[in-house]
Amino acid sequence: MTDVTTHAPPGTIQPIRHHKQTPFEVARRTFFIIVGAILVAVALEIFLINNSIIDGGITGISIMSSYLSDIPVGIFLFLLNVPFLILGYRTIGKTFALSTLLGVIVLSIATTLLHPVKPFTDDIFLAAVFGGIFLGAGTGIVIRAGGSLDGTEIVAILINRKSPFSVGQTVMFINLFILGSAGFVYSWDRAMFSLIAYYIAFKVIDLTIEGFDESKSCWIISEHHKEISDTIYARLGRGTTLLHGEGGSGDQKKVIFCVITRLEEAKLKSIVTEMDPSAFLAVGNIHDVKGGRFKKKDIH
Repeated sequence: MTDVTTHAPPGTIQPIRHHKQTPFEVARRTFFIIVGAILVAVALEIFLINNSIIDGGITGISIMSSYLSDIPVGIFLFLLNVPFLILGYRTIGKTFALSTLLGVIVLSIATTLLHPVKPFTDDIFLAAVFGGIFLGAGTGIVIRAGGSLDGTEIVAILINRKSPFSVGQTVMFINLFILGSAGFVYSWDRAMFSLIAYYIAFKVIDLTIEGFDESKSCWIISEHHKEISDTIYARLGRGTTLLHGEGGSGDQKKVIFCVITRLEEAKLKSIVTEMDPSAFLAVGNIHDVKGGRFKKKDIH
């Protein structure tokens, strides 16, 4: 097993300084939240709502409430999210709450302005597919910008602090309950199409957040660690870190650690196989990489 210990010499620990956002960073965050909220509004008004397909969370409740009361969905989106925004401001953080408030306001206004627009399609399957794509892309952009468009995520975060359920599990349970309710409000086939749209949106959110060129961590154990490390740098241009490892039987080994892009995975595997066919190789997904010399680039 690999054992890594970091020692800090006495007197070198400095107090943590919180990063204050620059005007450019604030403007960038605001821009992407607005763009994401508009994309979600397009998904709702141009594809989903007029075809009786709903989303999960507060958005789904707002769509069904609008259908039953004939009150614009934008009003419900704002009113139902406000209590959760207040809760989020007090318990999660000012920046997240304000970012979410901006997204909800833009979403509410955009859905109201787009309501008179004729739907792009009356085909229920196409509406579910493209509605899910726009919904996932918009939501993913807002999340990457540090905000949210739905108060149920705030509830899930708070529940996670006092229960064994993860945020994802809590959101999934709430959304399945809300999506299932569409069967009573509309029809069961609309509930099933809502699940299709939700699943597509869920996948697109991941794709938007992680990107097409996601990063991967690689752990390699081999007697030829020096040759493999040098070859990875020569062919891929990726730096490596050699860690001290000790097996269960007490034998000492060197473990190569490096971070690559998804496009470089096949080439790295071929390098390891070429240099040492018996080498141990483990590859895992990484959602985000910052710092160091790592930069995403194309394979040459």
